[in-house]
Formats: sequence, structure tokens, C-alpha cells
Amino acid sequence: MSADGEPIPSNDRYALQARYLELTRELLPARAARDGDLPIRFDHCFMRIVLDHVFEDSWYRHLDRKLRAYKQLTDAQLTRAVDIAERMLAADAETVHAMNNASLRWRGKRVRA
Repeated sequence: MSADGEPIPSNDRYALQARYLELTRELLPARAARDGDLPIRFDHCFMRIVLDHVFEDSWYRHLDRKLRAYKQLTDAQLTRAVDIAERMLAADAETVHAMNNASLRWRGKRVRA
């Protein structure tokens, strides 16, 4: 569903999925490699953080781990995932570090300072 409650046309959904993958597989890892200031650098780590923030919990508790997570998201969740990834791309390293720590806390992992 879009922000106004209307269903997202399938071609728009595919565009959102493509943008999510571009952000998490290409742009965020490229920024991490270029700037060297982020606490993570691999695509799966960026995906973990984004998806955990969508649910404000470990995404494993909400989606089937055996299937591609982004394909299971509702339209609203997918839109939120893209928004979160866009914010991460524009954020400073401290903000990304805080987002990573929140994700780790939701997973019951020790958070590094």
C-alpha cells in the first residue's frame, strides 16, 4: 500500500525492490568501502539493519528465512525499507553505527561501543 492507502502498482513494486537491492547491494557497500567510516561493509549487513528497522525487531521473527526477505515484505514495509536505506546512505557514520547497534540489540547480541 502507498502512503495514502492505495495499492502500489506491480511495476512500482518492482521499482521499489530494485531500489532496495541497489541501495543495500551496491550503494551502501560502496560508500563503506570509499569512506571507511562505517561499522559494517557487506551487503547482507546493510540488509539486516534495514529489515530489522522495518520491524523494530529481528526480521527473522517476522519473515521466512528460507525465502528472499524483500520479496515477502508488504508494500508498506518495502516502502519503509527503501526509506530506511536511503536515510542510511545519507547519514553520518555515527547514525549508521547507532542503527547497527539497535539491530544487534533486537537480536540479543552484545553491542560494541
